[in-house]
Amino acid sequence: MRIGISGTPELRNFKRVANKVVEALKGEDLVFEERTAEALGRDGVPLGKLKADVLITVGGDGTILRTLQSTSLPILGVNAGVLGFLTEVQPGEIETSMAQLVKGDYKIDKRLKLKVVVDGKRMKDTTNEAVVHTAHVAKMRHFVVSVDNKPATQMRADGIIVATPTGSTCYAMSVGSSIIDPRVEALVIAPIAPFRLSARPLVVPAKSSISVTIHEPKECVMVADGQEEVFLTGNEEIVFTSSEKKARFVILKGEFYKNLEEKLMASSPMIGHRH
Repeated sequence: MRIGISGTPELRNFKRVANKVVEALKGEDLVFEERTAEALGRDGVPLGKLKADVLITVGGDGTILRTLQSTSLPILGVNAGVLGFLTEVQPGEIETSMAQLVKGDYKIDKRLKLKVVVDGKRMKDTTNEAVVHTAHVAKMRHFVVSVDNKPATQMRADGIIVATPTGSTCYAMSVGSSIIDPRVEALVIAPIAPFRLSARPLVVPAKSSISVTIHEPKECVMVADGQEEVFLTGNEEIVFTSSEKKARFVILKGEFYKNLEEKLMASSPMIGHRH
């Protein structure tokens, strides 16, 4: 097995956790992403050219989301961040988890990704969500939403979120959306601070085509997975559909509901997917 290692070197605990991972995988065929390699004093390759059976990310949820924008390799997240809802391995579990990985005692969980097209131009796919919001503080926009070419809803709001089931536990959840089991093939359309209190999130089939336009166009910003911003004039049509690509996660424990209870339903005020 060839194992890739990537991460976010800027994190305070990165080097300590990454070295622990490398030590646990001593003797294995390892290849390092170039920024990670530089931080660890090793040779590396660009992430897009990294070839491996499994890619270990050292960081938090933001590290995983950035990585999934550049690779289709199966991801095993090792937490060196704050919360890490998407990360499978905590620092105290590294030795046993790496042994389990090397033995091949894991499964691959394929998750839905979101395809985003702006006026016919395809943006990077997202694993969590795409957010379209006003480019100016305290200024609403009038969003017009169609599903499969049929009018679905209109709303004045600060923004609108289109999320996957994976993203339903992130930004969409914070604005009142339901949590969706990742096995469910669906997409969520959720308003941010809508003017009408009756404006509620919608759950639609994953095979749907969701079109968003702005009535009386004004500048907006689209943010992909909290990682990348695209400025919009407001005249664009943005179409969201399920991507033909999947996000692939290496699962060692596979305890979605336990993870949900411990990390999101407990007393911690932190909501994940960004660290």
